[in-house]
Amino acid sequence: MINILDSCIIALGGFAAGFVNAIAGGGTLISFPILTAVGIPVVSANVTSTVSLSPGYLAATFAQLKDLKGQKKRLLIFLPITAIGGIIGGILLLHTGDKLFRSLVPYLILIASFLLVIQEPLKKWLNRHNNQESRVTRISVFVMFAIILAAIYGGYFGAGLSVIVLAVLALTVNDNLTRLNALKQFIGFVVNVSTAIFFIFSDKVVWPAVFIMASGAILGGWVGGKFAGKIKPITLRYLVVVIGLIVSIIYFVK
Repeated sequence: MINILDSCIIALGGFAAGFVNAIAGGGTLISFPILTAVGIPVVSANVTSTVSLSPGYLAATFAQLKDLKGQKKRLLIFLPITAIGGIIGGILLLHTGDKLFRSLVPYLILIASFLLVIQEPLKKWLNRHNNQESRVTRISVFVMFAIILAAIYGGYFGAGLSVIVLAVLALTVNDNLTRLNALKQFIGFVVNVSTAIFFIFSDKVVWPAVFIMASGAILGGWVGGKFAGKIKPITLRYLVVVIGLIVSIIYFVK
């Protein structure tokens, strides 16, 4: 049973995660440690975080619908493979066990923090080297394989998935960065929602925490959308990175 204090902490964590996701990404680095801090086992905390934050990806995808026009073939290709990848990642998580996953957590958080650090430099580099002639017009087997590996990671932990996906797409697919960013958002949505649906049928979801955190995340996402033009994403992103580094150190020394 979740007490009033824990409920307030979870709600604030959800709000912060939703706010951060709306502007800069990396909300899992806030929601996950918050859930473990109130005593939820690490695997259940990760599962609960995924289910709680998944509705926010729908809103983000709808916000970029216009940039998905003309990409129907890509959507049809990526929809099944990213859903399958997310579910595979979810299956691996559920079979990891709390003890092993607990030992992996600090490394996963460090990886996610690193991905957030390189997100902005990566985008700038991709913009400078947007040589479309060197990339393919069709989705190759290599691209599909790379994306399904990213989806498996997304289903297993998730934080930093968008950076991996955008890098793969921008370096291999012939299109401008705006449309590929929308495609990345769609892939993130499919991975998270398919994984969340899979997790619903497990016994690892802490439902009282889901309802509390999801409510906070929806409000945080709405507020974040309002402040999106007033807060520099890179500033907020580095703040999340600092939080991630602190959390990883805590997990290392525990």
